[in-house]
Amino acid sequence: MMLFVLMMCQACTSQKTMISNKQKTPKDILGNPDYLAISYGGYRHENRDKQPTIDQLKEDMKILSVMGIKVLRTYNLQFDEASNLMKAISLLKQEDPSFEMYVMLGAWIDCKNAWTGSPDHSQESEKNAAEIVRAVALTRQYPDIIKVIAVGNEAMVKWAASYFVQPDVILKWVNHLQVLKQKGDLPKALWITSSDNFASWGGGGNEYHVQALYDLIKAVDYISMHTYPMHDTHYNPDFWGVRDIEINNSDSEKIDAAMIRARDYAITQYESVVTYMKSLGVDKPVHIGETGWTSQSNEFYGHNGSRAADEYKSGRYHDLMRAWTNKNNVACFYFEAFDEQWKDAANPQGSENHFGLMNLQGQAKYTLWDEVDKGAFKGLTRDGRPITKTYNGNKEALMKDVKVPPTSQEIKAKK
Repeated sequence: MMLFVLMMCQACTSQKTMISNKQKTPKDILGNPDYLAISYGGYRHENRDKQPTIDQLKEDMKILSVMGIKVLRTYNLQFDEASNLMKAISLLKQEDPSFEMYVMLGAWIDCKNAWTGSPDHSQESEKNAAEIVRAVALTRQYPDIIKVIAVGNEAMVKWAASYFVQPDVILKWVNHLQVLKQKGDLPKALWITSSDNFASWGGGGNEYHVQALYDLIKAVDYISMHTYPMHDTHYNPDFWGVRDIEINNSDSEKIDAAMIRARDYAITQYESVVTYMKSLGVDKPVHIGETGWTSQSNEFYGHNGSRAADEYKSGRYHDLMRAWTNKNNVACFYFEAFDEQWKDAANPQGSENHFGLMNLQGQAKYTLWDEVDKGAFKGLTRDGRPITKTYNGNKEALMKDVKVPPTSQEIKAKK
């Protein structure tokens, strides 16, 4: 009898856990420090022809879960990765009803003739409709997992010259999804947004301040904005470098001061979006859909450029941003979970390949060393490899690859 009662109690607890997980809304999880967010791609190879397997995706989910990650961001539905990811998460939930992982599902949006050398930014790609259909179908299939649909990724920012669209295209599809919600064809609690550069959301120049953007800000359930101080260490380095009053400081003090300014630069861009939104008489959540810092670069951000790219600075930026966003209840889909080498396959040392918190060898980068020491990854592997530390955990060796940012005079000389 006692055994029967115990089994019944366990069953009730399991059922309550499943119900609780199903009822989680975007409002419950976005900006909740207990539900850390991250941008995710599971690709291991130099192109996306070879998709990550469900077993590999499950492996990644277990790794992220012990890091406190419970919300993922994906980017497109043209490949099997997104649908297989939902299957992987669903299987993990079946194996352990207490397992939680939610998804901000990305639907990729292009202009007509995108990536051809002659893009037509006045029209949208005929492929966009099919991408939205896939997003709707997958959300209906996995309403307990998919909590947000993001229409487009940096699809409105004008420097995305190969594919950007006008904001009325994003508005069209956001409105379409909102209508489906109203009709009951999508979950009422689902949030719809677009994830784009801070300037595209009105935080930059007046060229973005058009009626369609105003209407879009009113139409989305929240704003998902991007900020990348790392890129601006080259393009707009006013916040970067070593100040004249810091010349006599130690190297570590110079680096840390620069990283704090980088964090503050990101906060300024975040606040510029909030300010513009409120100037329109709108008040809704603003979260960070992307921010990150590469650990390696042979380009503008490397040792021969702004000296921004290394594992120490990457770790400091991650920790500073997590601390600020957690304190202020801002979701931060940090970019990104794992290195992916397809992004710049022709240049293995290119910055785009090295934004992950872990590399392709299953090694945790500097910001995660403490987690390794605590045993968080004990028993977990990635592609058969146990999770270890880069540089064998030797900080002295790591710091030999860390350069002090340039002085103000050096930055001025490069302009």
